[in-house]
Amino acid sequence: MMDPPPAIGALKLALLGLLCQQPRSGYDLMKVFSDTAMGGFSSSPGAIYPALKWLEKNGYTRGKVQNRTQLRPKQVYKLTAAGVESLKQQLRRPVTRDDVMRHADIVLLRFVFAGDVLGRDEAVRILEEFAGEIESYLPDLKAQLSELPPSAGPYGAQALQHGIDGYRADARWARKTAKGLKQQATKRKTKRLSGVTH
Repeated sequence: MMDPPPAIGALKLALLGLLCQQPRSGYDLMKVFSDTAMGGFSSSPGAIYPALKWLEKNGYTRGKVQNRTQLRPKQVYKLTAAGVESLKQQLRRPVTRDDVMRHADIVLLRFVFAGDVLGRDEAVRILEEFAGEIESYLPDLKAQLSELPPSAGPYGAQALQHGIDGYRADARWARKTAKGLKQQATKRKTKRLSGVTH
């Protein structure tokens, strides 16, 4: 079995996913990051253009100038076949302990795009792996909490407890959402079959 490709980073992944939805200009992409909850994936508007250049240089996107006759022509980017394949590879990556500890936001980004690009089963797989990794990490965190030295004081313990509670909530949400998506699929399948038999 081949190793998964190296992760490309949150901003580039977000750009691939957004461009898979529809072609967009750099300005359009900046608006998405500035006006929506996706703002956390771009440290600054100035980071978007170098990331777009990197994607284009590596053959994942292609820019085309529109409105050449206007004072400010617009360059619109779309994914190439290589870009779509790269996005799919990134979405299929397994969820790891490191993802849980350091990149939970990227896991959620992968979940969102996986549903659109690869389908419900792949989105559910990401959620179930995310929940499983959290659940295997929680005993370690609880052990850390019980082993905190008195010098840490009550505040360190409370901060660590906050982290534990947050991870528990994430795991509950992931399990509940995965279950709901599976139930939707079962209901649709049952409805289709009943339509065929009547």
